[in-house]
Amino acid sequence: MSTPAGTSGSGVTASNAPKKTALLLGNLPPKQAGFGEKLYPRTPSRVDPNNPPWPAYRGYHEYSFAFATMGVRLPTILGKAIEDVVATLNTEHEEDRIVDLLACISRMEDLMEELQANDVLRPIIDDGEADVTSWNKEIAKYFRGRNWKSAPWLFAEALHYRRLHECFSVSKYWKDYDVFFRQKCDTFSRSSDAVFELSSRFSTPWKASGKDGEKQLVFHELTQVCLWGNSTDLSLLIDMTEEDIKKLQSTGGDNLAATEKNILGNDLPKLWDYVSSDKFAGKEKKGGRVDFVLDNAGFELYCDFVYADWLIQSGLAHQIRFHGKRFAWFVSDVTRKDFQWLINTMCYGHLFPNASDEEMESLKALGERWRDYVKAGTWVYEEHSFWITGYTFWELKNEAPDLFVHLSESDLVIFKGDLNHRKLTYDCHAPVSTPFDVAIGPLGSEPGAPPIVSLRTIKSDVVVGIPDKIAADLDENESGWKISGKYAVVLLSNGHPGEEVNFA
Repeated sequence: MSTPAGTSGSGVTASNAPKKTALLLGNLPPKQAGFGEKLYPRTPSRVDPNNPPWPAYRGYHEYSFAFATMGVRLPTILGKAIEDVVATLNTEHEEDRIVDLLACISRMEDLMEELQANDVLRPIIDDGEADVTSWNKEIAKYFRGRNWKSAPWLFAEALHYRRLHECFSVSKYWKDYDVFFRQKCDTFSRSSDAVFELSSRFSTPWKASGKDGEKQLVFHELTQVCLWGNSTDLSLLIDMTEEDIKKLQSTGGDNLAATEKNILGNDLPKLWDYVSSDKFAGKEKKGGRVDFVLDNAGFELYCDFVYADWLIQSGLAHQIRFHGKRFAWFVSDVTRKDFQWLINTMCYGHLFPNASDEEMESLKALGERWRDYVKAGTWVYEEHSFWITGYTFWELKNEAPDLFVHLSESDLVIFKGDLNHRKLTYDCHAPVSTPFDVAIGPLGSEPGAPPIVSLRTIKSDVVVGIPDKIAADLDENESGWKISGKYAVVLLSNGHPGEEVNFA
């Protein structure tokens, strides 16, 4: 039998129906505390460049450094780059070169308009570079229809520098022009105090005195020199004074002791245990092969060289391989030109007019020893197109299998700096306590993955490998700690060396 409208079969009308039903749940399990705090990443099959293991940072996220980068930093950097090219233009006299360079400036201005208008991402023009197919495949597959701010920040920022290179690579006369080279040279020339602090200590070949623990102590301090040398990042030091640079580059013992407390995740003891072990030295006890995936040119590269020099002299390493970029990248990343310039300017240059004869001789002695390492093959500079793609290092094995095999033969791969750390960890919102070997995905878990250490001063949002309480205290008491460069991490992944690399 049907019931009248507005009533139920029991005669209760809609107007007098109870608003809420209460249930007694005393026998159900209690509520779980902390649910969701220890989330692990997406399963590998669900991870891709637009869907990182944890949520991505994107340019429209106002809480993130991505917002300031895409809205302010990149346009500022591009504006300074245009100023550099105009300065070069004003020194030219051949009409063909002038016209060609004007076209480069026009393309840079077009890129500026795209950034400021937040345009949809377009493919890379085929300029003959080896990475064109890789870039355009990634754009078509994962970022079709995305704009500069809706794509993950890491990819969009990398694409900006690839597009900047394109402004010159399609030209006739300016294909390899480095818009940042002048800045890199100038910053190193203003680093005299720290440069001579190190050259005065290491120009004479190092010899152990026989004191207990001496080698370990020197390793400990030089690793920190190599770590904090990363403070000089031109993409972040916009309009910084010479005095500010000197403070960042202080390498004295007192400063290192004071700054070690700022290493929030510190695997230095574990790193020493490994590099001083028989496993690292090898059966012939000749020392290991160490690879540096380089970050900044200038003073940071100088610190890398001092560290690499000591690793050779101490017998801990028998060969050092340096991995740089094919062209100008993220303002101050090392190119072959930067690598050669630093050594040659130390041997032959007059970059420090106020230096004493003794200081210049110490610098020349270092430069000549490093030049001999290069000639002998003890130091090797390498470039691979993978380092200048938009992919993170989670994709290294898939996108650059030859490079993965090459690195698998290394006894230790040192990834320098903030950008390399972002690429190692997929630059996403991982919980701060995430173990480093989990955060780096395949490079920590794949068979054949080499031991990896990240030496990083923290200058962007992603932070892993530190206790939750430390991060919580900093969040509460020190706003902006993730981008200040005041704090650092030294994080080690043991990898799976010696295991057979498999591409099945």
